[in-house]
Amino acid sequence: MKLGVVGLPNVGKSTLFNAITNAGVQAANYPFCTIEPNTGVVAVPDERITQLAIMYHPKKATHATIEFLDIAGLVKGASRGEGLGNKFLSHIREVDAIVHVVRCFEDDNVVHVDGSVDPVRDMETINLELIYADMDTVQRRGEKASKMIKTGDPRCAEEAALAQRVFDHLEQNNPARTFAANKEELETIKGWFLLTMKPVIYAANIGEGDLGRDENDLPMVGLVRAAARREEAETLVISAQIEQEIASLEGEEKAEFLRELGIGESGLDRLVKTCYRLLGLISFLTVGDDECRAWTITRGTKAPQAAGKIHTDFERGFIRAEVVPFDTLIALGNMAACREKGLIRSEGKEYVMQDGDVTLFRFNV
Repeated sequence: MKLGVVGLPNVGKSTLFNAITNAGVQAANYPFCTIEPNTGVVAVPDERITQLAIMYHPKKATHATIEFLDIAGLVKGASRGEGLGNKFLSHIREVDAIVHVVRCFEDDNVVHVDGSVDPVRDMETINLELIYADMDTVQRRGEKASKMIKTGDPRCAEEAALAQRVFDHLEQNNPARTFAANKEELETIKGWFLLTMKPVIYAANIGEGDLGRDENDLPMVGLVRAAARREEAETLVISAQIEQEIASLEGEEKAEFLRELGIGESGLDRLVKTCYRLLGLISFLTVGDDECRAWTITRGTKAPQAAGKIHTDFERGFIRAEVVPFDTLIALGNMAACREKGLIRSEGKEYVMQDGDVTLFRFNV
């Protein structure tokens, strides 16, 4: 899973990226400090892997990973190539979802590219640039399909008509993901790789002193949530500065700091959970003396395709999957006890994997 961290200059984008990846990226108080996207690979927090490692004492414990891209700050005109806009748009096409950092704090020492703090205006600035880029893409797709109508293929006329409807939707400043499409139309639109089809999480970046306060006392956060709901996006309230402090701590010291803040878990943990839900992802688990590991798959994946995540031979020669839920394994203490009680299920090719399935794949090639 690859997430692009975007936002206007000086909204806390690189500060948040530093915190969640501990990558030490420069976070300077001027636009375009970030030009090429910085990349950080982060282990997905999963307490289940920790528990399995205690049970099995493997040579290594491997979490699923997420790749974060810190993409250059955007300004008006990016869809026309201004302010590194072309680079911004090309990098954002590579990601599975967008984490859009929005400034929800006042600080006279941190300049704002537009001279004042207005989160909804900032959201619109970036969204409009993405919409303009998509309008150009859809227009070209429609023109190409229209030229092909003379071949007699009815699909060309259908695609041309669909492109016009999507263009009209975008022209009303609506993202493509809010376009009402049937299953066949959705598949066509996905093939256009539109920027505004990507799922979005708005990270409402609040000041250090605002963390833990009732959101009713944070009007800018309320504005972000309302705007996000209108465009079918998620909102995550976070303090980039506090996340940097959390990232510098480990173990009990980190846990104690989280308790003092009254937030229970770090912004990274909440961000990962939100991303998994937004993208429809789950994890299945494999165990053994060599390795305990989490594997990320799309919800609804069947057992052979899940096996293929480990190795293509596993999918090609799939025989069956031996499955026990994680909670059952932990409750009984080991696989032998689960087997003795008949709680390890033998599942075939049509089995749909569930989150937390501890799985052994049987295959023959």
